[in-house]
Amino acid sequence: MANKGPSYGLSRDVQMKIDKKYDPELEERLVQWILAQCGPTVSRPEPGKTGFQAWLKDGCILSHLINSLSGATPPIKKVQSSPMAFKQMELISQFLKAAEKYGVMTSDMFQTVDLWEGKDLAAVQRTLMSLGSVAVTKTDGCYKGDPSWFHRKAQENKREFSDEQLMEGKSVIGLQMGTNRGASQAGMSYGTPRQIINNNP
Repeated sequence: MANKGPSYGLSRDVQMKIDKKYDPELEERLVQWILAQCGPTVSRPEPGKTGFQAWLKDGCILSHLINSLSGATPPIKKVQSSPMAFKQMELISQFLKAAEKYGVMTSDMFQTVDLWEGKDLAAVQRTLMSLGSVAVTKTDGCYKGDPSWFHRKAQENKREFSDEQLMEGKSVIGLQMGTNRGASQAGMSYGTPRQIINNNP
């Protein structure tokens, strides 16, 4: 993955737990979507986690992806492949900023090192899934691919009530507050202790 030595002890256990979250089936769906969205200029990656990371690592494909979703105003103006690490990381961070502006929640975002160093590729998958969900929910016609690949985001359904309806609502006792129907003190004898004896044999 990256040019670093193996991890040991607790670090290794943590990394193994993170690696288990990676989903190979989800990888295939994301690859299909990116290929459909970006068109024939993007080639298919090597199968597997390492191939997926190497495919996205330089940030170019991610930049093409977010640009293709943005229509006539691409957020990343200059997309150029570079062998230099800081240029690749800069493209990834530009993608993350553009994705957040597009509508992906901050909690769904991966960190640049998660992709570039291969620390948490499951987080990369989460971000791309969230991006796909936002894209399929929007009705701007920029999404390409099968709409069933992603869940649609919930959308606002604002309701307007008249003043009469609001006044009627104030006279109704909500069920969250309980009910006063059937409330009676019949059969209650005050002053005697509660009997917990079962007379039935």
